[in-house]
Amino acid sequence: MLSKNKEGKSMARVMIVDDAEFMRMVIRDILLKHGHEVVAEVGDGEEAIQTYLEVKPDLVLMDIIMPDMDGKEALQKLLLIDPDAKVVMCSSLGQQALITESMKIGAMGFIIKPFEPDGMLDVIKKIAEPN
Repeated sequence: MLSKNKEGKSMARVMIVDDAEFMRMVIRDILLKHGHEVVAEVGDGEEAIQTYLEVKPDLVLMDIIMPDMDGKEALQKLLLIDPDAKVVMCSSLGQQALITESMKIGAMGFIIKPFEPDGMLDVIKKIAEPN
């Protein structure tokens, strides 16, 4: 369930998973600027799974390409732990096959880098808010 910020807008508690610190910063800045709360930032899939259990975010923004455990494998493991986890995959152009596989596994959406802030916020709003 989403909480409301002081302006009465819905805000999501988001965990960012990306091995590039710069990308985490870009995503965090967009989210914070639009009233969402960033509850955790992690750099790989293994850390994402452990942190997810601790912070229980409304939504996870997960990079597909990461060292050690990629986003697809982390997505599978997260959904085993919590079948209701809401995960949005982040990828660069040209990774359509990985996006398709991730959607089949259970990702709820995807965002293409470089991010358009409005497009990213629309995906978050659509997935994080109850229907």
